[in-house]
This record gives sequence, structure tokens and C-alpha cells, in this order.
Amino acid sequence: MKKNILLLMISIPLLFPSSAKAQIDEEKLGAWYMYFFNTTFKDSSWGIQGDLQCRNWNIAGDLEQLLLRGGITYKPKNTNVKLTLGYGNVITGSYGSDNSTASESRIYQEALFPIQFGKRIYTNHRYRYEQRFVDSQDFRTRYRYNLFLNVPLNKAAMEANTLYLALYNEIFINGQRNIGNGKSVEIFDRNRFYTALGFMLKKNLKIQCGLMNQTTNNWKKNQAQLSLHHKF
Repeated sequence: MKKNILLLMISIPLLFPSSAKAQIDEEKLGAWYMYFFNTTFKDSSWGIQGDLQCRNWNIAGDLEQLLLRGGITYKPKNTNVKLTLGYGNVITGSYGSDNSTASESRIYQEALFPIQFGKRIYTNHRYRYEQRFVDSQDFRTRYRYNLFLNVPLNKAAMEANTLYLALYNEIFINGQRNIGNGKSVEIFDRNRFYTALGFMLKKNLKIQCGLMNQTTNNWKKNQAQLSLHHKF
């Protein structure tokens, strides 16, 4: 009898290997490394923008996502609004020792407009609508709203050699719940809250280092972020 119980205890973990691997350690710090760029064609309302991001479940090596994104921008005359039509390719990795990945193609449209309060509070509001084509899922859409806030600390304006506080909060809302194969998602997709220190290396180049807390329906995790922002 004791021998049978011992064999049962040894066998049970072997029946569920995938669930053990899928468990995300919410206490482990992840890291995202990012490069953002944008430019406006000379004497034109048109331009381009994009970003490259390597996201890790840990500091490096355990891939969470590899994201490549770019788009064409248009800024109507006599306004501060910037409109973008873009495309993104996303490779999503699995947590831990599982090396499997899933790919996604994403088309998006967004509107970005700045509002300044007083002399030292700079805000940006971004509305983004995504059409998502994810491996083994039905067509999906998603709505996103991000509020950015930059506050210069050692100067009154965002100019060369300015140290500044950077904050943002972004909420993601799913457009459809049913994603195929009998699977569904919640209306709320995730929320990201970010705080960082930034430094303006020169007028059109800045670097930021901070911490982002991401909350989904299934887990909550902190991610260190290092980003370079380039306007040329």
C-alpha cells in the first residue's frame, strides 16, 4: 500500500509538465530595451515613425516579445495632431524553458496630440486602434489610450541637458471576446503604469530609464525599461 502511494506521488507531477512551465513568476523583474524614432519630411506634413523593442521575462535571455513597428504619419496644417497608419510584426515567446513562439501581424491607426499646462507640464494623448492577426486565433481588434506626462526638473523647458520625470498610463480594451477554437478573452486586456527619469542628450535625442508595472487578467509584473527616443 505504501509503495503504491509513493508511486502515485511521483507520477502526478509528470502528468502536468506544461502547466508548471507556464506559471509566471510575478516577483521576477523583467526588462524591455527599446528604440523609438520619428521624422517629418522637409516642408511637408508627412513623415514616418517606428520602434524596435526586445522584451524579456527576465533581465535578458528569456524572450517575452520581439516587436518591430513602423508607420506613415500625417500632421494636418495649423494643428498639433499627428495621425499614423502603421504595421507591426510581433513574435511572442513563452515563459521559462519553453522555447515555443507565436507570431502576430498588426495594422494600427493612431492619433497623438500634445497639451501643455503652464511652463513645466507636458502631456501627450495617444489613441490607437489595432487590427490583429494572431497565430491560431480569429481576427481580433483592440483599443488603446495612453496618457504621457513629462516634467522637466532642472530647467523650465524640454531642451538639451534637461533632466525630467516621465510618467504614463495606458489601458488596453479588447474589441472582441471570442478568438476562435472555443476560446475567449475578457474585455479588459491590460494596463501599464510607467515611471522613469529621462535626460535630453540634445534637442532631438533623449534617453529614459524606469519601471513599468503591467497588469493583465492573469498576472501582474514589473518590467525595467531602457529606451532611446530619436527625432531626426
